[in-house]
Formats: sequence, structure tokens, C-alpha cells
Amino acid sequence: MNPNQTESFTPSGLRGRFVTLEGIDGAGKSTHLDSIASRWRALGAEVVQTREPGGTPLAEALRELVLHRSMDPLTEVLLIFAARRDHLRQVIEPALARGATVLCDRFTDASFAYQGAGRGFDETILRTLEQWVQAGEGGHVRQPDLTFWFDLDPAVAARRVAAARHADRFEQQELAFFERVAAGYARRCGEHGARFARIDASRAREDVAAQIVDVLNQRGW
Repeated sequence: MNPNQTESFTPSGLRGRFVTLEGIDGAGKSTHLDSIASRWRALGAEVVQTREPGGTPLAEALRELVLHRSMDPLTEVLLIFAARRDHLRQVIEPALARGATVLCDRFTDASFAYQGAGRGFDETILRTLEQWVQAGEGGHVRQPDLTFWFDLDPAVAARRVAAARHADRFEQQELAFFERVAAGYARRCGEHGARFARIDASRAREDVAAQIVDVLNQRGW
């Protein structure tokens, strides 16, 4: 190696990992996404930051429809999973294949929480779409390696959203909707506990950050 060059040693635990951040609107997950990415980049990892719905030009266009146009629950679900399919094919799978770490603001857990629990949409259909849309080679269904669930009382989250920004179509829902969404996340966590890390999002920002670091340190990430 050229003595003037620096070789990057990325920890093997960071190669080709898919990490998601989940929680109801106002839980604060997006606040911590950049700090997680910075931590890994400092270790020499390639990090792809993305979001759902969104992440590609097509998926971002579908996101605008989902967030701002009135539609029935089935149309909403189909648009979200169509966006997810394009996102997987164009961004997530190629990044993982080359060994990058993908850090995504929401993924399929949000569909089960918002459309399933929140809207009351048939979870059997959601599971079928999950299998179809996230299917890869050999029938493998793509799921995150780690999911941070930012758990926060819906009433507290609603106050945060009201103080921070103009609400979109989801954020304008009544408190009971977000209580159902929070319960949906709790059920999803119970079903997939091995990949979920519950974060107490009611605590101060620095305490939330410390919880995240503890989880990453435990995994050697």
C-alpha cells in the first residue's frame, strides 16, 4: 500500500446491514438518524440514509400522494408497497449487495402500525404484500437487521408535532388513531423481538442518544 494512503477498516458487523428507525409521528426518530450515520461513517463505513415512503424519484412522487391526497385504505396500502418495491430494487438491495449499511426512516413495520392497526386494514393482505414486495433471490424476504422503535406516549408526540410543523394527512389524525398505531408497533415488536430495540423516547435527547449507543455497542456496531 502507498504510505501516503490510508486504508479504511470497517468493522465486519457494519457490512451489508439494514437498520430502520420506527415510531409514531413526533417520537423524535429522525432527530437521531444523522448522528447514527455519522458514528458509522467515522468508522469508515459507507452509509446510505433513506426513508419510506420515498428514497427514489418514483417513491418520492408516491409519497406526496400518500401524505397529501385523500384516498381509501386499500389505495394507500398499494401505493406504499409500490413505493417500497422500487425503493428496494433501486436503493436498498444494491447498497446491501456492495456492503453498505442502509439506515432507513421507516419500513414495513410502519405499514402494520399505521395501515394495519391505525386504519384497521386487513393484516392478512399486508402480510401477503410483505412477502411479494420484499421477496428476493431464493425466496428470502428482506427484513431489517435491527429496528429502533422510538416508543412515546401519543399525547406527548401530538404536542411535539403541533409545535414543530404543519401537519400532513397522517399527522392530522385524532389521538385515538395514534394510540392504535402505538399499540400496533408494540405488537410488531412482540412478534419480531429479536431485531427490535425499544427506545424510551420520552427522555431527554441526550438520554435517548445514550440508549441508541448502548444498543449499538452491545452489537459491536
